[in-house]
Amino acid sequence: MSFLNQFFQTFFHYAHELWWSLLLGFLLSGIVYEFIPTRVIEKYLSQKGLRPILLTSLIGTALPICCFGTLPVAITLLQKGARLGPVFAFLVTTPATSISALIVCYKLLGIYFTVYIFFAVIIMGLLMGMIGNFFHVPVPAKGEDGQVKGSCCSRDAVSQEKPFNEKIKGALYYAFVTLPKEIGLELLLGVIVASVIVIADPVKAVVSGYLSGALGYFVIIVSGLVTYVCSTASVPLADALLKSGMTAGHVMTFLLVGPITSYGTLLVINKEFGGKILFIYIVCISLLSLLLGILFNWVAVFSLIPS
Repeated sequence: MSFLNQFFQTFFHYAHELWWSLLLGFLLSGIVYEFIPTRVIEKYLSQKGLRPILLTSLIGTALPICCFGTLPVAITLLQKGARLGPVFAFLVTTPATSISALIVCYKLLGIYFTVYIFFAVIIMGLLMGMIGNFFHVPVPAKGEDGQVKGSCCSRDAVSQEKPFNEKIKGALYYAFVTLPKEIGLELLLGVIVASVIVIADPVKAVVSGYLSGALGYFVIIVSGLVTYVCSTASVPLADALLKSGMTAGHVMTFLLVGPITSYGTLLVINKEFGGKILFIYIVCISLLSLLLGILFNWVAVFSLIPS
């Protein structure tokens, strides 16, 4: 069978497996986006103590916001009096996974991966939140229009209450127009790359021969820090890496560090919070992703989880 035939066969297999999961995930994301206003999140997360960190971690796993979209909300939280802890937790848990990502993860990787990453993200958010509470950063400045200077992806956090039917329309529009526009191309590219990885023998040889050990963790962490893949699109890639010879631990590390960080995110953190906070953020994210990945690999080896 030619390479193109293999590619299209694998690509359409992924498409067949994923279409209903993405449809459901987009719909649920639209409902969350429209019916949980940003102002409500800010109200309960601008408090001190462990409670807002836990709440941030739980809410963050469901919110359909990318790592770039979390930045204006996180800075707004600081302006409203939040400590760095809840902000760190929000920056970690919100892009790390989502409703659609969990559904796709269950479909492709199974229940063990899905349950583990759900709790791993919460634990990671809690730990990052507790670390963040030890530090204080200056409140970011606002412009004349009241918006954060230099922020991107901003939207009005205190929009007027809309009628129920308008919320339904807004949820459907976000689910099937806005969200596909934002991550649709990335999802398509993710499936294409995953299909190539699965069928390309040289890629399999490199992965199984050189990236199945400690070097694989290093490559995943470094690439995850400087590139970006959304939580949903990372799942097909993780499935392809698993089929190419990487262990369950490598794949879990990829699912954690890939969506959380990007070069753009790191630049904004450095600009808004300073180099010291950026260094702490990078080190903690890298170590926690590595440790949680190694732990999952250990669980996979001594259980029925496919590794």
